[in-house]
Amino acid sequence: MRRSRGAFTGFLLLLLGAWGGLIAFIGPYFHYAYTPDTAWAYTSDRLWLEILPGAAVFLGGLLIMLTAIRHLAMFGALLASAAGAWFALGTVLSPVWNHGVALGGTPAGTTTTMRIAEQLGFFTGLGVVIVFFAAVAFGRLFTLPPEAATEPAEPYSADTAPTTVQPTIG
Repeated sequence: MRRSRGAFTGFLLLLLGAWGGLIAFIGPYFHYAYTPDTAWAYTSDRLWLEILPGAAVFLGGLLIMLTAIRHLAMFGALLASAAGAWFALGTVLSPVWNHGVALGGTPAGTTTTMRIAEQLGFFTGLGVVIVFFAAVAFGRLFTLPPEAATEPAEPYSADTAPTTVQPTIG
């Protein structure tokens, strides 16, 4: 398959993965943060809910962008999709293994609008957008016919063009 098949969606996933993995560390510079709202403060919550899923989306986007092997690109799309789902659902499911307490902290914004923007930009909205672009990439890769993956289509020439047979009367 051509490597350009998923280059744009792969690049978008690469950017979204970098955003997801780094926003917790650089967001406090712009008053866009979750607690602890200190720049470059590492916590295990950030590792499980932001850094690892961000790295998985980044790797998935890289695989989609750079590989010419269809199944490897499909794996990249599935990896990015799973990590996007984790961004969206990780904070919701975290009380299951954390004794009933949600991981990830709380939005540091002082207004309701800012808290919603932080929730969407850090977790829920980011995860939904990642799943969308990973699904687009996967769909493009999945619908590619196997013969088109190995050989480019050749246009008809005058010698190989389909012909019609005219019925004779009489």
